[in-house]
Amino acid sequence: MGSSVLIQKALKIREDSIDSVLPGVTLPDPLPQNVQGIPDTILNPAELQITGYDTLEIVQRLASRELSCESVTKLAQKTVNCITELLPEHAIKRAKYLDSLPHPTGPLHGLPISIKEQFGFEKDQCGAIIFARTSQPQSVMHLETNNNIYGRTVNPFNRNLTAGGSSGGEGALVGFHGSPHVRVGGDIGGSIRVPAANCGIYGFKPTPFRVGNPGGMGLIVGQERVVSCSFALETNPAPQKLKIGVMWSDGIVNPHPPITRALSLLVNSLESNPAFEIVDWKPIDHDKCWDITCALYWEDGGRRLQKVLRSGNEAPLELTQWLLEQPTIKPRTVEEALELKEARNSYRAMYNQHWLNTGKEDNHPVDAILSPVGPGCAPPHNQSKYWSYTSQWKLLEYPSVSFQVTKLDPSLDVRDDSYRPISKANEFNYELYPGPEAYEDAPASLQLNMRRYEDEKCIDILKKIEAATHDFKK
Repeated sequence: MGSSVLIQKALKIREDSIDSVLPGVTLPDPLPQNVQGIPDTILNPAELQITGYDTLEIVQRLASRELSCESVTKLAQKTVNCITELLPEHAIKRAKYLDSLPHPTGPLHGLPISIKEQFGFEKDQCGAIIFARTSQPQSVMHLETNNNIYGRTVNPFNRNLTAGGSSGGEGALVGFHGSPHVRVGGDIGGSIRVPAANCGIYGFKPTPFRVGNPGGMGLIVGQERVVSCSFALETNPAPQKLKIGVMWSDGIVNPHPPITRALSLLVNSLESNPAFEIVDWKPIDHDKCWDITCALYWEDGGRRLQKVLRSGNEAPLELTQWLLEQPTIKPRTVEEALELKEARNSYRAMYNQHWLNTGKEDNHPVDAILSPVGPGCAPPHNQSKYWSYTSQWKLLEYPSVSFQVTKLDPSLDVRDDSYRPISKANEFNYELYPGPEAYEDAPASLQLNMRRYEDEKCIDILKKIEAATHDFKK
């Protein structure tokens, strides 16, 4: 069977699954740039109310048979192209079974969640209802979401911008309020945190192996050099007084004005709070980290990926080709692969010591590093070519959480025409910002990074930061 036939078959499965829910919906033509308001014009008040519930409320109302989320999901698909398959029959069957039980089964009893297409879902002991599979990019290795089967997933706040990747379908769906506040994705270089940041939601990447990853599919069987992570959520108390290191730039690519302003907003608020001590964080050799990370992604030089593409008669997309052309990606001998692991381990040890050195004077190393998620808000399509603000912490195996602080302000986030870039990558990023009009309505997000195995502390500190900075809202 040819690849074009398989693509048409996949598209038909998707369209049939979507048309079985809310058939005949009429959308504005052309669609507005910001599609966040579309549900208000089509859904009834009861359906709209779903999008305002938190996770616990959703579970409770599902248990009482008050809710269904398929209608909102269909609108999300029609406006941002985030679904590869809607699963209404599976979801209804599962919901009826859960309703028949005398007691809740598992912590997610009845909670409808979407899941990135990369993941299988054979088991369901936690009680969740999988109602949709969401889009991912070719190779599952872009910070955008576009492929030759389903096309491009766009940002619900601004369709001219990317939703992010590789979990871009999840980010767009939750950002559109088409899914409850729990989603399942994977993160090998920013694939949860970037879509979350671009779409104005939370994205958590745990320490590797803190959460199991069964059913996750990648291109290289047995690859464990840079391990993809799913999410975990628990709570563990953080110290009473928190010392936060602030990384304004990684020293290679300075962020765009809205990201610098988001950092300033947060820092200015925390500096006036006696529960926080704010210090500057000096980045160390982040360019070296990217070189190591890239090499670890494709120790075979990308040969397996190219073989998969050839087998489907599929051309590499622009961002796939860009990644494969990174200078450190090449086939390696066993000896070279071992040397690469040693370089990774040495870098981790060096960075760990750098962290500990922040406590030399007061015996209190920083508790967390506050940094950009990327060098700007969600970029225009095909321009997500700077990973280091997220891949840095992935190589170090630090848990990280991304979160929205504010959004672009046309009057405040003006371009500095006198700016002189500090690197070639910085020049590319600077030219991506002709002015705020290109990023209208885009969320401006940051991330919090912790040392390995401090996952619960990461969430706890974010809660404390948000409680202390309630004076300004998104």
